[in-house]
Amino acid sequence: MSRRCELTGKAVQVGHLVSHSNRKTKCRFLPNLCNVTLQSDALNRRVRLRVTAHALRSVEHRGGLDAFLIKAREIELSQTARLLKRDIEKKIAETATPAAA
Repeated sequence: MSRRCELTGKAVQVGHLVSHSNRKTKCRFLPNLCNVTLQSDALNRRVRLRVTAHALRSVEHRGGLDAFLIKAREIELSQTARLLKRDIEKKIAETATPAAA
């Protein structure tokens, strides 16, 4: 399993730890990944995702998983999140159509 956030695409970064004497040591900076279960209101089910703590705060800020995925760009999302986004968009389109008729 890759160390990549499924919602934001944030991944491992490589850089240097620099000492006081300016010696550089190669280092990997890992994202703060958490295994979480999020509730989808449109689909009325729970979804297990591996996301960063930053993405979790963003989901809460935007008003839930559905609102986050609708606004998110497809290239940042994992394959699981892309399928979830398409399902949510279909479900929202279905519920909006009968109300207008």
